[in-house]
Amino acid sequence: MPYKWTSPKGATTRTMHLYPHQSLPARGMAAFVLTTFTLILIPTLPLLGSPILWGLLPFLLLAVWGMYFALQRNHKARQISEVLTLESDTTQLIRTNPNGDTQTWDCNRYWTQITKYETDGPVPHYVTLKGMGREVEIGAFLSEEERIALFEDLQRALKR
Repeated sequence: MPYKWTSPKGATTRTMHLYPHQSLPARGMAAFVLTTFTLILIPTLPLLGSPILWGLLPFLLLAVWGMYFALQRNHKARQISEVLTLESDTTQLIRTNPNGDTQTWDCNRYWTQITKYETDGPVPHYVTLKGMGREVEIGAFLSEEERIALFEDLQRALKR
C-alpha cells in the first residue's frame, strides 16, 4: 500500500503517510533511457560514414531527450505527500504539492467525518474528510482499490 501508519509506543498520536507509487526508481530510469538510446542506434549502424547519419542523428537524439524529459517531469509530478495526524483531540492533514507548497486542514477529532463518494466524485470511490466547515480530499493519487482500503482504515482509526 502506498500509505503507512506510524505511532510511537505508548502515545495516543497516530500518523499516516500517503504517497503515490514510485514504480520507476532513478537507476531504472537511467537503464531505460540507455537501453532505448542503444536500441535506436542499432538501425543507424549501417549509416556510419554516410552523410545521411548526420541528417538522422539530431532527430534520434531529440527523441531520446524527449523521453528523458517526460520521465523526469513524471517523476517530479509524483513528489506529492500527505500526512494525516490523529491526536486524542485533533485531526490534521498536511499535503505537500510537487512544487513545494503545503496545504493544511485541521479539525476537532470528534467532529471529523470521513465520506466516500462511490460515483459522485471526480474519481470512483472519492474519499474526503469533513470538519470545521471544510471538506478536503485525501489520497486522490491512489488507485481505486487503494482508496477503498484507505476509507476502511480511516473509519477504524477515527473510531478509536
